[in-house]
Parts: sequence; C-alpha cells; structure tokens
Amino acid sequence: MHRSRRPLVALTALALAGGATLAAAPAASASSRHHGHQLGTRSLAEVLAKDGQAFDRNQWDYDVLDAAVGAVLAAKPDSPVKLLADGTVALTAFLPNDRAFRSLVRDLTGTSYRSEADVFAAAATLGIDTIENVLLYHVVPGATITSKQAVRSNGAQLATALPDASITVKVRSRCFKIVQLVDADTDDANPYLVPGQLDINKGNRQIAHGISLVLRPVDL
Repeated sequence: MHRSRRPLVALTALALAGGATLAAAPAASASSRHHGHQLGTRSLAEVLAKDGQAFDRNQWDYDVLDAAVGAVLAAKPDSPVKLLADGTVALTAFLPNDRAFRSLVRDLTGTSYRSEADVFAAAATLGIDTIENVLLYHVVPGATITSKQAVRSNGAQLATALPDASITVKVRSRCFKIVQLVDADTDDANPYLVPGQLDINKGNRQIAHGISLVLRPVDL
C-alpha cells in the first residue's frame, strides 16, 4: 500500500491552520513548567511527521501507528485523537512501534505478516471505533511524564484519553530503567518502554515514549 502523504503530516498542517480543536478531550491540568523551565508547544504530530516515510522495513518506527491515526481522522475528523496536533495541550503518549503492531496482528489472527501494509490492513479489520479506542488508550492527557519520572512511579495509575480507562506503571528495575505498563487485558503480555525510544519531544508539553507492544483497553 502506498501513501503519498503521511496522515501525521496532514494532521500537523491542520493544526497550523488552526483547525485542530479538541473534541471532548480531557482538560490539561499539568503545569507548563518543568524543572523551572517553560515547556515548549511543539506537538507530537509535528515531530512524528518529520521522517516523511510511508510503509517501510524499519520495524522500530511508527508507520502503522501513523496509518491508524490517519484512518481514524478520515472517518472521524473531530475525534479527540486530534489532540496529538495541539502542542498547547500537555500529554504523554505511549507509541507502539511497527513491531508491536505486528505482534498484535499475529496474536489476533494467527498470521505473521512481513509487510507493514498487510499489518495495517489486518489491524484495520478491528473497525474504526476499536482503533480509535486503542489509540486513545495510549494517551495520558494533562501530564508531561519523562522517562526519569516514569521510573520513579511504580504503582501509579494513569488515566487515559479513553474515558474510564487507565494503565498502571510497574517499575521492574530502577537501576536499568525498566518500566512496564499494565493494561486492561489480563490474558496477554504487557509492554515495556523501549530503550532508545524514550522522551520523544522532550522539553515540550507533549512527550512520548516508544513501547514494545500495543496496549489493550479490553480483552482483544
């Protein structure tokens, strides 16, 4: 599958044009200051769109996630997923990489797809509403949580942008900064924060961390 323009690029352009207003998104309560410094307002959509790639063979980036965001916004232009393009809103996003989506699809279908396009196509069969809920479950509004803070937050429950849904932080090793996120699906493995993919967009109100598996808001 070929995409001539990344959805996050289009989302960023929409934000710059002033069209990325929030729809029923939780209010941001986090301070705009961090360690005494004013946090910037560069959005995650802007940062993640910079690589300018479509589907590729790099399993450590976020092409499938990008496509999922694009699919939701195409079907639901006013989805709260748009908050990723509003850098004035403080949030923390946990980003499943392409390898994580491949694992999800293999678990759900029993088939291991090599192509990212096939992985996305298989994930899309879950339906737009489910995909939207899964995406919102990866976003914690109102808090800019650095990896340094996360490793000190064992047992913390984080309220997500999906109403009435939370994830729990489990710190497996403070020394090696091994942080696990526990989701609502008790039957499957929980993701870890991926070293080398932490503190994306640090210094801004919106920050992100790569994770090894897709968080599940229900038993998928």
